[in-house]
Amino acid sequence: MSEQKKEKPATLRISSDVAREIRQHACSYHKTEVCGVLIGTKDEAVTSIVACIAGANAAQGGTHVTFTQDTWEHIYKIKDRDYPNERIVGWYHSHPGFGVFLSDHDTFIHKNFFSSPQQVAWVYDPHSDEEGCFGWNGELLERLSKFAVVDRRGGELAGAGEKPEPTLSGSGSPDEWEDAAPAKSEEKDEDLSRLARTVSFVFSHLAVLILGGLLVWYLLPHIVILPVPVDPQTGQPLREYQISPSSDSKAPNSDQGRSNAGQSSGQREPSKPAETKRRNVH
Repeated sequence: MSEQKKEKPATLRISSDVAREIRQHACSYHKTEVCGVLIGTKDEAVTSIVACIAGANAAQGGTHVTFTQDTWEHIYKIKDRDYPNERIVGWYHSHPGFGVFLSDHDTFIHKNFFSSPQQVAWVYDPHSDEEGCFGWNGELLERLSKFAVVDRRGGELAGAGEKPEPTLSGSGSPDEWEDAAPAKSEEKDEDLSRLARTVSFVFSHLAVLILGGLLVWYLLPHIVILPVPVDPQTGQPLREYQISPSSDSKAPNSDQGRSNAGQSSGQREPSKPAETKRRNVH
């Protein structure tokens, strides 16, 4: 009968509070990567993560993130103030929408800034809610097959929480449970609702005014002003643009007048030969 191999204990322990803070930081930026460092302790066998510091002023992009000089200054300022007895035991960053792995850029950061044997790299994808951790195995970076999430409030007695229980209304019906929500949250929701109603009221009235104006313009008669050339000496419209009182047609132009005059003169010319005959008789 072969001997069963004993399961190795987890070499990484992370506080549930830290894991939640990492998720919240990553979910606040769904289109760009974020980063930060992991604070904790380490001994010969186990690395314990007890806190994290977000990487402010990092160079963020859709598929990369970089610790800048300002980022490191911020990190060490917070660490020296809040965690003087702990160490930087690794770093974390997000992969929004493309899974949990270490890219070439991520590997470069880990090898140059987190090269200690027990320092780790935590990766979280806020789109798929997948997370994983990578650590050193000799000279290779590998994904850890096991890590322990530790609840710092473990062992607390049931009912010892500080939050009040929800209360029932006067009838005591289970359908009438009411959450004890803060008053400020209710006021904020009411303000947003009032603002939404005001915006809807204003835009609906603007839409009615615009549609009414368009209907009036297209359906009712309206005056159209057209330019008319005038005589510079008299200031009156030119003859060809004058409108006769009895007709809407234009007055005849000068060419038509000359042609009519020619026709009248042609009709009077036959009377001249008759006058010549009378002179010859005398």
